[in-house]
Amino acid sequence: MNMGEVEKKTQSGELNIEHVSIEFNTVSGDKMKALDDISLDVAHGELVAVVGRSGCGKTTLLNIVAGLLEPTGGTCRLNGKEITGPGRERGVVFQADAVFGWKRVGDNVDFALKLGGVPKEERGQLITKYLKMVNLEKFTKFYPKELSGGMRKRLQIAMVLANQPKLLLMDEPFGPLDYATKVELQVEVEKIRLKNPLTTFFVTHDVEEATFVADRIIMIEKGKIVEELKVDIPRPRPVEIRNTAEFHAISDYLLGKLLELSDVKSEVR
Repeated sequence: MNMGEVEKKTQSGELNIEHVSIEFNTVSGDKMKALDDISLDVAHGELVAVVGRSGCGKTTLLNIVAGLLEPTGGTCRLNGKEITGPGRERGVVFQADAVFGWKRVGDNVDFALKLGGVPKEERGQLITKYLKMVNLEKFTKFYPKELSGGMRKRLQIAMVLANQPKLLLMDEPFGPLDYATKVELQVEVEKIRLKNPLTTFFVTHDVEEATFVADRIIMIEKGKIVEELKVDIPRPRPVEIRNTAEFHAISDYLLGKLLELSDVKSEVR
């Protein structure tokens, strides 16, 4: 660092993605560039949703931020510190179930707290706190197999939040669920963030979901950012906001852009 340089000051939870690229080897021995010079800042407390078609690179980008993949070029920083691998300051909610089937609901959260180094005498109160946060406090003694898919996803979120991450990463978390349950959980995310406004990086292929949860939406196509859109819908956002012209203007625009990128023709013959 030159003497005249001043290290960039960041707030807790601020994410900086700087000129990130990544290449993979194909079976034929060629190089495939999955991400190409991606730069993106996520402010403290902001929820940025990343949308795009399957294979566009959005989950690859999340995995780099999570420390699960190493970029070919560029860097990711959280609170000014370069990300070089997984860390407790980043919590990931994956699409697949990530709960312990042989442990009761409360014990799942207890395990997360134990991993975080929370003393045993403090964990009971915190288990209740995080289960209340996701409306599962009445299911402490249940096993995951006794819960619905949506309830298991709530449990997974509670386990991640129990680690008190600075950055929440969500990779199409509600993708496998039915539409009504997805909407219900999107509302739950809204409620949780009103109480605990975590910096959040949310990957989804669902433009309505992105419009509902996000402060800002990034669209990726073929490994490049092709669109950035601020969502100026006031919070809190009740489920009825989906019926407004303002909501549909954003989600319809995003869908139109995706169809344009897909070269889908408007005529049906």
